[in-house]
Amino acid sequence: MSLLLTILFDGIIYASWLFIVALGLTLVFGVLKILNIAHGSFYAVGAYAGASLVTWLLSMQVSPALGALGLVAAAVGVAAIVAPLTERGLLRMFYGRDEVLLVLVTYALFLMLEDVMKLIWGVNPYYVADTYQAFGNVQLGALSYVGYDVMLIGVAVVCGALTWWVLNHTRQGKIVTSVIHSAEVASSMGVNVSRIYTGAFMVGVFLAALGGALTAPMLSVQPGLSVGVIITSFAVVIIGGLGSIEGAAIGAIVVGLARAASVHLWPPAELFSIYLVMAAILVFKPQGLFQRIQARKI
Repeated sequence: MSLLLTILFDGIIYASWLFIVALGLTLVFGVLKILNIAHGSFYAVGAYAGASLVTWLLSMQVSPALGALGLVAAAVGVAAIVAPLTERGLLRMFYGRDEVLLVLVTYALFLMLEDVMKLIWGVNPYYVADTYQAFGNVQLGALSYVGYDVMLIGVAVVCGALTWWVLNHTRQGKIVTSVIHSAEVASSMGVNVSRIYTGAFMVGVFLAALGGALTAPMLSVQPGLSVGVIITSFAVVIIGGLGSIEGAAIGAIVVGLARAASVHLWPPAELFSIYLVMAAILVFKPQGLFQRIQARKI
């Protein structure tokens, strides 16, 4: 029983930050219809920015616990600067063209950002473990977990619930939903589709950067951080169904539990287990667990 609880809690903790990143990826695809390979780079930029800001705050004698607010501020800054430059300065020129071309453009952006991050932050790893340790430990039954990990679960729940509520229960969310279903019809009804695209992309970049910033205290921030994240994030959204918030949540939990089970039961299969689960689900649900209903042309 103790092992099962350990796998469950470890899987949920891993799924929490992964869901935040995957939520941004699936939102961008749902609105802009772009498989954004550069999403992993936005995650890494958020991690570097968060680590740099927290390091500066600690040097100013700010409490390590308040460093968590610095992580969120770093994600906001990344979204405010990087998202408009990317969407308006690059992606907008390729709207309406072949989807494969957009994938290649975001892949090229991914490669460029990898080098840009090395130019800005170098190749040495960054550590901000003080913030991770500032939240103490939380006792969950017979198990003890770092409070920061438990906090991440709450942040993921808030991000998912807030995104779902905005899309389903606000006027602006209804407008975004109309663009998701048909940008042409929404535009003919007076909706500023370009503004919706920019806003949705900015939220997607913010979620990617937030996921990176929040994981910065948990690991060493170093070159190559974005590669594993984008692959795992794609596994999450493919399992859940591209464009589905509920699917991203379920996909993150499935991936998190599969990884945790393999780590505790058979460590060499850690990465393989994720793709095995993905392949098994796609055999029965080729478009994911929560595939979006498509209008049939007649």
